[in-house]
Amino acid sequence: MIKDVLHAKLEKEIKDSFSISNFKDYFSPGPIAYRLTYNRILLIANGTGEIYIDDQVFQITDHQIFLIAKGQLIRFTAGAKFSGFELSFGNCFWERSPSSANNCKAVLFNNAANNQQLSLTIKDHAHLSTLFESLYNEFNSAEYVNKLDAMAAYLKIIMIKIANVNAALTTGVDSYESQLYRNFIELISTRYQSSHEVRDYAELMGISARKLTELTKKCCGKGAKDLINEQLIAEAKRGLQFSSRPVKEIAYQLNFSSPDQFSHFFKKNTTISPQDYRMLFVNIGL
Repeated sequence: MIKDVLHAKLEKEIKDSFSISNFKDYFSPGPIAYRLTYNRILLIANGTGEIYIDDQVFQITDHQIFLIAKGQLIRFTAGAKFSGFELSFGNCFWERSPSSANNCKAVLFNNAANNQQLSLTIKDHAHLSTLFESLYNEFNSAEYVNKLDAMAAYLKIIMIKIANVNAALTTGVDSYESQLYRNFIELISTRYQSSHEVRDYAELMGISARKLTELTKKCCGKGAKDLINEQLIAEAKRGLQFSSRPVKEIAYQLNFSSPDQFSHFFKKNTTISPQDYRMLFVNIGL
């Protein structure tokens, strides 16, 4: 994927930080890589081919969803074909949605790699397709007062439904454990800068660090520390890609004691130094 990163294009700006498209037999023109400026949801009715998201490859099949977070790199293989909806939204648009849905967004997008591809039942796909169709029609309707707020309400419902599907796909996890897991992901999204240790989150949740790690392994197959580190790496990558701030400033913002500690942590988790990672993106958009 290094070659793809070097030649990646930034996604074009969209009006009001929101758009939705309905594709009928969309064909990929070629292996062009894009660095997403917005969060994206792909609801696939049917299709063939492959999609690369960062360094992972996924098969495009019928009745599935792809959740791709801002900052991730995507490309379709040549000849990839699918029908369905493509929904893109920025954080400023999401802020129009009631705060009660924030937990769902955190679970689905803050650690997007854990939810990158979701297979749907025919019933769930039909239900979501109806919601996407309604939002698509609203998006293309004549302008009126509070139209953006109405679309944000539709998006909230869609996110809640997807989060519920995601929870249902997690086998062997009861509703209480599922809620604890969601609470942990939400806490990471708001406290990753100040808290790097599992015990800090466990104390906030009123459980032991061991219990929290057992819970996350049961829910997503990863330890609690792995999820915290993934959030830190994701935020570090965004800082290195989308800002010109010195590495030491990013390190201190993420609450590392020194730039050296941050560099060691980053390289251990990505196999590349922060400086070298940033250099991968200097030619993007040129």
